Amino acid sequence: MDTPQGSLAGSRPGAGVADEPHALPGFDAVARLAATRLDTPLVALLLADGSAFWYTPPGTSDPIRLDGALLAACRQAMRRGLAEVVPDARDDPRFVSAGTEPAHAAVGFFACEPVFALDGQLLGALFAADRHPHPPPHTGELGALRDAAALAGTGVALRHYLERTDPATGLPHRNAFFADLHAQLPGERDSAWLVAIEVAPVARFHAFIRAMGHTYADALMRAVAARVHDWAGPGMQLYQVGASRLAVLLGGPQGELPSARLDALVARLREPIDCLGVPLTLQPGVGLLRVEARELRGGDPLRRVMSASHAAQDSVPGWAVYDHAQDERQRQEFFLVTELAAALSERTELELHYQPRVQLASGRCVALEALARWRHPTLGAVPPGVFVPLAEQAGLMRSLTDWVLDHGLAQLAAWLRNGLDVKLSLNVSSADLDATLEARLGAAARRHAVPLARLELEFTEGTAIHHSDATRCHLAALRAAGVGIAIDDFGIGYSNLDALRQMPASCLKIDQSLVRGLDTSRHDAAIVRSMVALGRELGFRVVMEGVETAGVLAAVRDMACDEVQGFHIAHPLRAAEVAGWLHRHAAAAPADRPRD
Repeated sequence: MDTPQGSLAGSRPGAGVADEPHALPGFDAVARLAATRLDTPLVALLLADGSAFWYTPPGTSDPIRLDGALLAACRQAMRRGLAEVVPDARDDPRFVSAGTEPAHAAVGFFACEPVFALDGQLLGALFAADRHPHPPPHTGELGALRDAAALAGTGVALRHYLERTDPATGLPHRNAFFADLHAQLPGERDSAWLVAIEVAPVARFHAFIRAMGHTYADALMRAVAARVHDWAGPGMQLYQVGASRLAVLLGGPQGELPSARLDALVARLREPIDCLGVPLTLQPGVGLLRVEARELRGGDPLRRVMSASHAAQDSVPGWAVYDHAQDERQRQEFFLVTELAAALSERTELELHYQPRVQLASGRCVALEALARWRHPTLGAVPPGVFVPLAEQAGLMRSLTDWVLDHGLAQLAAWLRNGLDVKLSLNVSSADLDATLEARLGAAARRHAVPLARLELEFTEGTAIHHSDATRCHLAALRAAGVGIAIDDFGIGYSNLDALRQMPASCLKIDQSLVRGLDTSRHDAAIVRSMVALGRELGFRVVMEGVETAGVLAAVRDMACDEVQGFHIAHPLRAAEVAGWLHRHAAAAPADRPRD
């Protein structure tokens, strides 16, 4: 069946299911009732908003088209708001297409029954049509048509409810929020205040669902909505705009809410709540935004106010006014995360640079630390201090580590084949510290034919110290296989000496922030000297990071450390520069060796 022009939707022949995003609940049953009792091959419902639904019983060989002439006749009858039956419509000019004689009309029988809302408002009309004339319908047939029209009115009311209301909580939902917001801002200079409420962090809310089910989550949202209702004043409308998000639209000329009112809302939401007998404390966030009418064209005020509520969850007051600069940072971070995911899977923007580590006693380069670098095609160089934390937050860290393992070991294999005697040090994150690490590293080593004894894994002090006994077992297995384990950035975390003693590490790298001031700060020198002594007593090989000047190198020589690394030794090198640097460094006089 062809769909007429206009805001129309219809049913597939015999399917009885409307093909519209907001299908009319129960229309298939209503239409089947009318078509059966009146014995017609077409039942149609036309609404005052211009939408239409139609139904053709299964097995109809020659269905009637809801063409322009029939549609115009239906609209005319609908506007009258009266019941009408035309047993023989062949001579009725309303049912004649342009250029067709009345005697050749496509409709032979026509019946119409108005559809009203409960308050008496005319919603539209229900129609039945056939190609052939019918005898005048008897009382039972007319009653069936009236009943079908009444049911259709109920369906229209239900559709309107569903278009505005979340069935689980009974609150108006996101579509209703935007409709009401637009209605409240008719003029270019009109404005309104919005409040967004994050009930709990998304991960925690999903944990509620996993543990207790969707029924519990729905009950929780109803309980929280009740608290917000108690807080809200006259003219404030509450909406559910997400699975764990609510919004309040301040009606009329209300200005910005005073801080005391927002403090009161946060205090209500932070109070322990008993939901279905399970007590819990939420971590809410409340955002506030002033939106102007001109911002509705192509803008998304709900996204912006939710940006503020999300940021407020980790703040002390628990509420925040929308901050454009902060929002832009979040959008940039999201852009970078998506771009990093693409770079890891399909592009060639990532590369490894290698920073030499030199043995202090002999001046020989004993290891190269692989450092990930990202040059974006439009943003240019993205610092590791930016994209590495984003990778950790977005769950991309394991993918990034696997990329580093594969490319770093491939390069090490090439250097070994060319006779370079070096080890490779690789940074590994907290996300990698599980039972799969040994298998992932072993697979990469076998793939590139690299001995495990040529590798060292670096973990930050906090990562290494704050992991479980199982983690230490995984690291011990790697250590037994010949892999070196280095504790990186030592001295700036919360050192647990007992845990440090039990860690199966072979190397301690003292953080560069402590090393840089060795030649100028007596206190820094005392701290570092004690750390070096501690590391040596515990059996670690001690490495000084951040050796960037000759003065720092001279100060380091007075301490019992083993290796040094920093810009005074060498800046991170591209893979193609490593061999040349190693040869020049090996050929230099001992006094000149530790230089770039």
